[in-house]
Amino acid sequence: MAAPRPPDAVDAILAQWQRERPDLDASPMGPIGRIKRCSVLLERRLDETFAQFNLSRWEFDMLATLRRSGAPYCLAPTTLFSTLMVTSGTMTHRMAKLEAQGWIERLPNPADARSSLVQLTPQGLALIDRAVEAHVANEHRILAALKAADLAALDHRLALLLAALESPEEQ
Repeated sequence: MAAPRPPDAVDAILAQWQRERPDLDASPMGPIGRIKRCSVLLERRLDETFAQFNLSRWEFDMLATLRRSGAPYCLAPTTLFSTLMVTSGTMTHRMAKLEAQGWIERLPNPADARSSLVQLTPQGLALIDRAVEAHVANEHRILAALKAADLAALDHRLALLLAALESPEEQ
């Protein structure tokens, strides 16, 4: 049996629906509401760390995607926008902003003269290396309230939910 927990805002919403529509099984609102509230609260805490480096979330994501691709930290724009799930127009605008900051540069693609590649500059590499260290430390702090076994169980269950949501049958 699960340990008791203090009531939260989602419990209040569920109680209101139970009172107003006892005929309606609103139980899915519990986990979905909590995931949504966690997402908003997590984004706030993550954004605070990114702001220490004058980065927005999307800037961090783009620089981190290039960094984790490995040396020479260079990808085709199509790979970037498909990985980051944005449109090509959005990617073009974002690349221009990062390029103006001196964090990336666009290079000719030696394999295809019609396209370019996006590469971290030395300044961009130094910035993302500092930012990702702070980001990971922040994530450790955020999750420190959970016991290791609870965190592993949560991660497993979220992976199952993610797989179900990404399943072609569900779309």
